Amino acid sequence: MSQLSLTDVVVGFDAEPVLRGITLDVPSGALAAVVGPSGCGKTTLLRTIAGLVRARSGEIRIGQRMMATHGIHLAPEKRRVGWVPQDAALFPHLTVAENVAFGLGIGTRAARRAARGAEVARLLGLVSLSALADRLPSQLSGGQAQRVALARALAVSPEIVLLDEPFAALDPVLRAELRAEVRALLAAEGVTGILVTHDQAEALSTADFVAVMNDGQLLQFGTPREIYERPRDPWVAGFVGESNLVRGMWSDGFVECVLGRVVAQWGGASTAVPVDGQPVTLLLRPEQLVLGPAPTMPAAFSATVTTMSYGGHDVLVGLMLADGTRMISRVVSAGALSAGAPVTASVSGPALAFSPQ
Repeated sequence: MSQLSLTDVVVGFDAEPVLRGITLDVPSGALAAVVGPSGCGKTTLLRTIAGLVRARSGEIRIGQRMMATHGIHLAPEKRRVGWVPQDAALFPHLTVAENVAFGLGIGTRAARRAARGAEVARLLGLVSLSALADRLPSQLSGGQAQRVALARALAVSPEIVLLDEPFAALDPVLRAELRAEVRALLAAEGVTGILVTHDQAEALSTADFVAVMNDGQLLQFGTPREIYERPRDPWVAGFVGESNLVRGMWSDGFVECVLGRVVAQWGGASTAVPVDGQPVTLLLRPEQLVLGPAPTMPAAFSATVTTMSYGGHDVLVGLMLADGTRMISRVVSAGALSAGAPVTASVSGPALAFSPQ
């Protein structure tokens, strides 16, 4: 069942559309990441879901409730949506507990005070900040401030929590810890999450689903594995990870190219398979280029190592073919390889073929 459903949503400031016909369904309890270049409409999408921006046309539903359609625009405070911004946006004059309690309204005044205290204590316990309840925001670290912002977002018992790059200002280790905590907390509370991030690796490793946007359009929505292994076009492939693009000719399930005869699958948005002899663009992920002798592989070629980039858990090896074509390979260990060394490379697994762009 979809917890969040957008149908052909258009948002425009003046005459220029910022969101162009967004259609999206996020299942209940899932965490969906939204990625795309700066200015493509990611934050506008969140603000539209929250009701801070009015859609020009289309429909927005949260659960069974209509949030926006022709003649209807439900106010933000009635949508049961939590918001976690990049800068936490805590009230500087309120304590941690008071920030979390802000906006809670439960029963009569006396009952409200008691209920607020109990709920605030529960939420601070969830984010491991019970001992900091009386501190001011100025006395918190960046990670602690974001935990307070998350607790405040959960205080309104939201159906959806919108997270607008909440980890961007944190150091890598803390960012990894906090996003794991956020994912676990949302799952424990049964809340659907929408995470905007500029970090594609974060989106692929953290989210249940990934939405790829560009120029106000939703290009592809799917699981991280689908987005990475079955991108709808070379642009999506290049945006969510490193890729090698090679021109070639389709030939009955293979592509004839500078790499040789490469096993390929049709990866275009269309289900129509190309005819033999049709020009195509071949997509290979760096990990599909295996370095070293591999005589049993259907495609093997010689290259020269041009660069080596050590990443700790792997090494990106730059390659140049005899005709000047440049490619990259990802290996676990580079062994005795060095810049300028000759190497044999083979293609592992089927590549994806697309219509030339």
